[in-house]
Formats: sequence, C-alpha cells, structure tokens
Amino acid sequence: MAKKLVGTMKLQVKAGQANPSPPVGPALGQRGINIMEFCKAFNAKTADLEPGAPCPTVISYYQDKSFTMDIKTPPASYFLLKAAKVKSGAKTPSRETVGSITPKQLREIAEAKMADLSANDVEQAMKIIMGSAKSMGIEVK
Repeated sequence: MAKKLVGTMKLQVKAGQANPSPPVGPALGQRGINIMEFCKAFNAKTADLEPGAPCPTVISYYQDKSFTMDIKTPPASYFLLKAAKVKSGAKTPSRETVGSITPKQLREIAEAKMADLSANDVEQAMKIIMGSAKSMGIEVK
C-alpha cells in the first residue's frame, strides 16, 4: 500500500549546515517530521556540494511521519555573485554595473544549473542565466 502524502514544504538550507535551530527545526517540528533524521540525511546528501551554498529543498511528508526530500542546485544568483566576486547585486541594475563575468563562467554556471532549468540545451540555459545576471547588474564580457 502506498504512503499517504500529507503535504509538501519548501526550505532553503545551507549545504552541509542543517541543524535543529530556526528556521529548520520549527518548520519541521510543527509538521511532525523527525528533525535530527532530516538534518543527518540532508547533511549527508549535500556533503559533496560547497559548504554554505544555499540549497532549495522540497520536502514531502507522509502520514506515517516519514519524508522524502528533493534537493535542488543553488540559485543562479549565488553562482553569479560568486563568479563576479561581489557581495550583492546592483540597487538599480539597468543603470549601474557591479561586476562582470566571462562567457566561460556563464557556460559553467549554465551547465551546473541545467538540471533545474527548463532549457533544452546549454545555449538556452546560458540565455536564462544571462537574463539573471543582467537583472542583478552583472555584465557578461
């Protein structure tokens, strides 16, 4: 017999740094999910990612208190800020430029994000990432 799905929730947790403190603990606890079990499983799955990278996570929890999680790749903005070596995007992106990246870096980011993007090939993924860069005030040289 299949498990009965109670609901899903989305969290953004830093890779390898899940712990029972807020916001993770209270969000899971009020839904009856074993917090320590989640933290151990999440940290084990994200051990190969860069520590501290924000990972959007979709958690499906079931009536028998079990859960499954789908960990996505870090957001494109995280990769773009890291590649451009800046702290944050521009306050007025259309008028100001805070940094720049090379087409090679753009391709690397697009390849890393390919699984989570709705693109058929890397060229289309590069256009999506380029749009994100433009909206953050980062230019591609």
